[in-house]
Amino acid sequence: MMKLCLFVMLLLVPVQKKMPLPHGMTFGQKVDPLQKMPSAKLETFMGKMIRISTTITGKVIAVDTPKGGWFRMDGGNKKIIEVHFKDYNITLPKELRGRNVMIQGIAQKQFITGDNKTNLKGKLTFEASGLMVE
Repeated sequence: MMKLCLFVMLLLVPVQKKMPLPHGMTFGQKVDPLQKMPSAKLETFMGKMIRISTTITGKVIAVDTPKGGWFRMDGGNKKIIEVHFKDYNITLPKELRGRNVMIQGIAQKQFITGDNKTNLKGKLTFEASGLMVE
């Protein structure tokens, strides 16, 4: 009888849900929010520079590889910024998808040549040292 009561009690207890990522949760180093900019303005801000240190905000499209912190961020104007962490020991949760985050680190343009050498297309990558959930 005791086993039956225990079994019924376990069925009636709601299943615990995963805790959502709270605002301000950080991964890696602490992010300095003083000089942040939207990710859509990053390429324009860089101009002809190839690498800059900056802090950007944007929406996470997908977490590709949790170990090492590899994810894609919306860069505005149908562009995607590929982000990875400088420290490979960082593990990001998949629940980060769809959340707005602030990342600090080094943005870099990688150039891919087109048909002729004057037609260069730039791809944005970001090596993050810290991430904070907004």
